[in-house]
Amino acid sequence: MNCYCGTTKTYQDCCEVFHRNNGKTDTAEQLMRSRYSAFVLADGDYLMATHHQSTRPIKEKKAIVKWAKSVQWIKLEILDTSKGTKNDIEGTVTFNAYFFENGKVDVIHEKSAFVKEDGQWFYLGLSR
Repeated sequence: MNCYCGTTKTYQDCCEVFHRNNGKTDTAEQLMRSRYSAFVLADGDYLMATHHQSTRPIKEKKAIVKWAKSVQWIKLEILDTSKGTKNDIEGTVTFNAYFFENGKVDVIHEKSAFVKEDGQWFYLGLSR
């Protein structure tokens, strides 16, 4: 079975690697994909650990996990990436995350900002 994030790799060879190493990815897109898989798995610890400390929603962790468990995740679609490579310290990833909730398909469309600190990528929030 392909990884939840939509690559042709298995979960074990893809996002699970990052879930086990606390989000040490090479690129912002890899972190975005691993965070999507963490939503599919309702892994609140990983979502908090990979969310930049300046914008981390600690108080909302339980609500995020509850919501992630309440929907059926369908697929992740990466639309665009800007910077966010191994040699960058910032980048953006634009994506659609499709899910099934309350009898209908819905989508989260977001342009996410990422920042690299001490060699590790973090999700910062919506890009402006």
